[in-house]
Amino acid sequence: MRPGLTVASLVVAFGVLAIALGTAVAVTGSLAGPAGGDDARSSQGLEMAYGNVGPTASTEHQCPIQVEESWSDGHIPARPPYADRSLETPAHPTILAAYPNPTTEGNVGEYFVLDAPVGTRLGNLTITDGHTTARFPNETISGPVAVTMDPHVTDEMTALESVALEGHLRLAADGDQLTLQRNGTTLDTVRYDRAKTARVWYREPTPGYEHVSNESDRVAHGRWWPRERSCFPPVASEPNAATAFVLPDSPEVPLDRVEAAEERILLGGYTFTSKATAEALEDAIDRGVTVELLVEAGPVGGTPAATDSLFSSLEMQGATVTVIGGPGSRYRFHHPKYAILDDSVLVTSENWKPSGLGGASSRGWGVVVEDPELAASLESVFRADTRGWDTSTWNDHRKTASFVDEEGASDTFSMEHEPEHLHPEQVELLLAPESAEPRLLELIDGASDTLSIKQASIGDDDFALLEAAIEAAERGVEVRILLDDSWYHEDGNQAVIATLETAAADDDLPLEAKLVGSSDRYEKIHAKGIVIDGETAIVGSLNWNDNSLRNNREVVLALHGENVGAYYEGVFDADWTGGEDEAVFPFPIELLVAVGAGVVGAGVLGWNHLRFDSTREEEIADERIYFSSRVGPHSRALHPDLLRPSSRPVRR
Repeated sequence: MRPGLTVASLVVAFGVLAIALGTAVAVTGSLAGPAGGDDARSSQGLEMAYGNVGPTASTEHQCPIQVEESWSDGHIPARPPYADRSLETPAHPTILAAYPNPTTEGNVGEYFVLDAPVGTRLGNLTITDGHTTARFPNETISGPVAVTMDPHVTDEMTALESVALEGHLRLAADGDQLTLQRNGTTLDTVRYDRAKTARVWYREPTPGYEHVSNESDRVAHGRWWPRERSCFPPVASEPNAATAFVLPDSPEVPLDRVEAAEERILLGGYTFTSKATAEALEDAIDRGVTVELLVEAGPVGGTPAATDSLFSSLEMQGATVTVIGGPGSRYRFHHPKYAILDDSVLVTSENWKPSGLGGASSRGWGVVVEDPELAASLESVFRADTRGWDTSTWNDHRKTASFVDEEGASDTFSMEHEPEHLHPEQVELLLAPESAEPRLLELIDGASDTLSIKQASIGDDDFALLEAAIEAAERGVEVRILLDDSWYHEDGNQAVIATLETAAADDDLPLEAKLVGSSDRYEKIHAKGIVIDGETAIVGSLNWNDNSLRNNREVVLALHGENVGAYYEGVFDADWTGGEDEAVFPFPIELLVAVGAGVVGAGVLGWNHLRFDSTREEEIADERIYFSSRVGPHSRALHPDLLRPSSRPVRR
């Protein structure tokens, strides 16, 4: 253990229970009927499979098909490149995808995607759900089409050509079974469970599928993905240079870069209330710079009232302001903090507000990377997110938006860490929910010496990155975790620390955690960073909870190079040491020891058998607000019981 760490500043361990966000269901062509009839059409979770070989787990947070770097726009093609290339040219008409629960009233426009060889005539095909049967028109197709009862509405949902069925068939949103036949002979059988709003099922290849001779017995697996959510692969580049900075020390770095832009500024964010940045953007427009912004439509608690006047003025000056969100949206929250400034990229943990990039409150990490290739890659993300079906202009959005007053931050802090000009060896662009999780797990798993983790909070008791960090400690990596002690994080973070302390003590792990609070250097911890072996720094918007990792749009950079790692490690060390006397521990050491002994006595052995209590609340650590999952997956409403966080005791 590092010297100077008090017993009360750490505690216990963490058990990991992987959450499956979706489960693909296997079925046979001989099932008697659909799981749900035409009279039941709800909008919760969509899974699909074929045949009777057995169920297969499917996770919504993973891209549903093999991602290829050639997809410059990040969108899944109509005929995706499967790992099993044989599926790319089907021998007969095959159901490729399904969209049974669109956002329209009564699910009008629902469709499934039929793929077929060149020159396939449809006149002898039928589709049935066991109750009603619809006929295909006497047309010829070559490749995938969208099959629907409502072609004019479907045309607004997909770029595929629509084919209108004859007769009657509706896709039950609470589950259904569809059988595709040619002259009475089964070609394909599909069954799916409940469908979440605006989720598309994509077929996946199944090992051994082609060796099953009876078509009705074949099984295929699928995975659900929100409609038009991107599937960008990780991108690595070798930048020309970079400027590392932290907040609140250097708010001039992002502002200076905005003021220096000559051609374009593409800004992505969660919230925006920075008057200084807005004025700099207006000045940029005046000198001929293209200015575009993309922010979250429904931040937790409502859009800050200050946003309206700033964005309305920017639109009047010529900026393009887009918001993303709403029921069934591609992302739970659009939560990144970045800007593309000509051929440079700025990525940070801080929001576009005085308390964040304005330098009036938060300890945050940021970096500006000089790299045209990286800028082009991030612009592709910006374009894909801006052009989605779930976006609108600010002028349209503000007419129905909910605005809330927000207290401004105006504190000043001493500069401890000046910006530093560096030369990273390599930079990787990682995105949530597509590529961040597997790559970050790989990087943490590859740690051999040290891991320094700084987060506002760790919100989930089964968080994959925390599990990987503890496993690193088990193999001898020295792990330090620095968390915030603000009142809305304090109880939960103390429980995490207590859990980690006990784990470290029980298994003699080189694992430490600390809670630090406000000082003359910053008001609160808001950084979301990792330093691995002193050589790789992770900088970006990713909070350590499942929602951020698997549902939000987040942007993260992995910066490789000893000089980069040394800069952020130095900031971490200073905050770790400087916060020694400011840690808040309301429990006496004797009580913590007694609790730890009780847990051990209860037969809990090792960190992987422990977890801190996971309440029904989900933390959006950035926004100092707690909301309950009971209000619904897309609700931005605050739960009244969560105006202050509840204590989360250690439990088995």
